[in-house]
Amino acid sequence: MNDTLQLRLHGDATLPTLVYLPGVHGDWTLVSSFRAAVLGRVRFVEFTYPRTLTWSLEDYAAAIEQALLAHGVTRGWLLAESYGSQIAWPLSRDAAADPRRFQVDGLILAGGFVRHPTIWAVRLARAFCGALSMKWLNRWLVVYARYARFRHRHAPETLASIGEFVARRTELDCRAMLHRLRLIAENDPRPIAREARLPVFFLAGLVDPIVPWVFVRCWLRRHCPAYRGGKTIWDADHNVLGTAPRPCAKRVLAWMAGEAGSDATTGKGGFVDSLHG
Repeated sequence: MNDTLQLRLHGDATLPTLVYLPGVHGDWTLVSSFRAAVLGRVRFVEFTYPRTLTWSLEDYAAAIEQALLAHGVTRGWLLAESYGSQIAWPLSRDAAADPRRFQVDGLILAGGFVRHPTIWAVRLARAFCGALSMKWLNRWLVVYARYARFRHRHAPETLASIGEFVARRTELDCRAMLHRLRLIAENDPRPIAREARLPVFFLAGLVDPIVPWVFVRCWLRRHCPAYRGGKTIWDADHNVLGTAPRPCAKRVLAWMAGEAGSDATTGKGGFVDSLHG
C-alpha cells in the first residue's frame, strides 16, 4: 500500500469544496456513505494519511495544504473527524492573512475536539493498544468486521468498504495510529480556537465514550468566539459520519449554505445547540 499522503477529488470544481480529514485510523474507508450523500452538492476532497512515525501536527497540516494547492483547491470548508480536528486547527490558523495559503471558509468538527477532554483516557488507550500483539489485533478485527454489519446498517457504501478498512490495518499502520494518539495527548490547540474567526460547527453521535461531546461543546460555547452551534445525532456513535451519514450530510450542507447552527425545532435524528458561541 502507498505510504505517502493520498488525495482524492470527487465532484465538479465549480461546486463548494468540502475537505475531509479522517480520524486516527487515517483513511477514507469509513466516510464512503457520507461522500455518496453529498456528491453533486459539493466537491468532496478526501485524504489518507501516510504511515509516518515522525510527523508533527504542523507537518500534517503543511503537507495537506500543499497537496490541496497542488491540485488547484484554494479554498473550502474543513470536515475534521476526531484526530483530524487536531490538524484542522493549525491548518486554519492565520490563513486569511496570506492569500497564497489555502483559505478555510469554515470548520466542522465531526467527533472532533480542541484539547481532548480526557487526556488520561488517550494515554491509557495508547498504552493498551501498544501492548496488543498483531495476533490479538487480528482477532479484534474479525469481531469488528462482524459488528460493522450492525454499526453501519444505515450506510451501505461504508459497509462495503469494511474489507478495505480491515486490510489496511497492518503492523506499520497500527504503529502510525499509536503515534497519532501521542500527538493528541501532547497537543493543546485551545489558543488557536480562542482566536478563531471562521465559523466553527460541531457534530457528534450521542454514544461517544471516545470523545465525550458534552465537554467539547461546553468548552466551545464558553471559549470559542467563532462557534456557531452543533448537532448531536441520537442513533450515532463516535464515527458519526459513518453511522449517520445522511443526517450528517443534511446538516453539513445547511451549514455550508449559511444556515445558523441553532434551530427553533430539533427535527428527527438529534438535537441542535440552543446557544451560539
